[in-house]
Amino acid sequence: MNKNIFKNLLVVALVTALPFLSNAQRKANWQNFDLKTDSIFGISTEKAYTELLKGKKSTPVLVAVIDGGVDLNHEDLKRVIWKNTKEIPGNGVDDDKNGYIDDVHGWNFLGGKDGKSIEFETLELTRLVRRDQARFAKVTAATIAEKDKADYEIFVQNREELEKRLVTAKSDLAGITGFKFYLDQIVKKIGKPNPTIADIEAFKPTSQQEEGVKGALLNVMKEMDFSTFYTSQIEAGYKQAYEMVNYNLNVDYNPRDIVGDDPNNSKERFYGNNDIKGPDALHGSHVAGIIAADRTNAIGIKGVAANVMIMGVRNTPSGDERDKDVANAIRYAADNGAKVLNMSFGKGYSWDKAIVDEAVKYAVSKDVLLVHAAGNDNKDTDVEPNFPSKKYLDGGVASSYIVVGASDYKDDENLKAAFSNYGKTSVDVFAPGVRINSTIPDDNKYSVQDGTSMAAPVVAGLAALIRSYYPKLSAVQVKEIIMKSVVKVNRSIKNMKGADTVDVPFADLCVSGGIVNAYNALKLAATYK
Repeated sequence: MNKNIFKNLLVVALVTALPFLSNAQRKANWQNFDLKTDSIFGISTEKAYTELLKGKKSTPVLVAVIDGGVDLNHEDLKRVIWKNTKEIPGNGVDDDKNGYIDDVHGWNFLGGKDGKSIEFETLELTRLVRRDQARFAKVTAATIAEKDKADYEIFVQNREELEKRLVTAKSDLAGITGFKFYLDQIVKKIGKPNPTIADIEAFKPTSQQEEGVKGALLNVMKEMDFSTFYTSQIEAGYKQAYEMVNYNLNVDYNPRDIVGDDPNNSKERFYGNNDIKGPDALHGSHVAGIIAADRTNAIGIKGVAANVMIMGVRNTPSGDERDKDVANAIRYAADNGAKVLNMSFGKGYSWDKAIVDEAVKYAVSKDVLLVHAAGNDNKDTDVEPNFPSKKYLDGGVASSYIVVGASDYKDDENLKAAFSNYGKTSVDVFAPGVRINSTIPDDNKYSVQDGTSMAAPVVAGLAALIRSYYPKLSAVQVKEIIMKSVVKVNRSIKNMKGADTVDVPFADLCVSGGIVNAYNALKLAATYK
């Protein structure tokens, strides 16, 4: 009997513990709703458009989605995709002399000259261990030189952490593989590709494993149909576990030859290709829709900001982004006119934070507002860092850099999304990030996603909205307005600390102590001169 399957049942059971919305509340744009009017803790975007912005003129704002790729042909995005009018499409010439050939809609720092692109990558931890394995291959703790001892100790710690994660990942992969095997058997025996809850109830298990899977299914199918569960949990879970074992934590895997650059040269700037979609644009397309999905076409969803253009800058593979690519993506966006950058990525280790800091300082000097997702590990980033960060290695904090945690729809003790990172000094604000419906690539589709990756673009959209109607405001002023105009949360919330649930004042989770609010922000912006 495979014991891992029962371990995995616990993972599947967590699905039923998520804060699902009722059908009445599961609307496409809950993040834009108003707490008083709709009893949903959105950011009052629709109220702002109706009461504050009607009849007012706005100017277009360019927002860079620095991510894994954007589908520029989606029905709800194609009208808002940026076009570099200084570049002649497809002529193989760098017409605007910015160093990037045919960058009509943005740039892909994960691509090669032959048009191919990286899809999977290792974690930064894996790359650090691979680098230091080569460096310390011929030494031990007893023979290491005194000057190298500190680095060697870090290497040993990192190697132990990598081995620990790999054991867990292999167990998870075995578990979900086993669960999927027995689930597929059950579906085959039932004879329907999309069985109903009645079909599952009527099924007679012939083994302990089938009994366990049936029980989990009956729980899950109270909240979603089988097809949704299979796609979003089983297939996605298997894919994630497989990638973790075979790519993310695999020291022997290195796809960088696809790009053809020198990955160890952080100063190298001009590489990549113009394919802003890449092999997997789900995440970036979802982010782009939250910011700017077409508000004029009466289809799909409505982005937070109406008069914006989306620039696609690809730097995030399935795995950890490289600091070199992060820095270059920030510089590219700043140099080509983006006034707001959305960065829904992050990691727990950094190869070259200094090069990213330089790029952040450069963007700040160009009056750019950087919006960064806080991360999804339910950790205190005041204690455990998340990279990139607004704090510079050489001291000081980026003045126009805002870090966003994820909140839920209901104003109660579960307002903080269970997965969201937090930090009284390292996280600035919270914004809706649970069950956010938005655009995904190919065939004009939409899906619901969770994460601080969804919360950050809510804030990026708000920042773009403010800059659109009040273009004279600086990036620093826009951050100040967003911070000052939050809806304060004067209550304690539930948060997991290890295995325990504790009550924590929401004010201790972030600098502002609240949820961003478009209505309040725009009213405040109107008072700035």
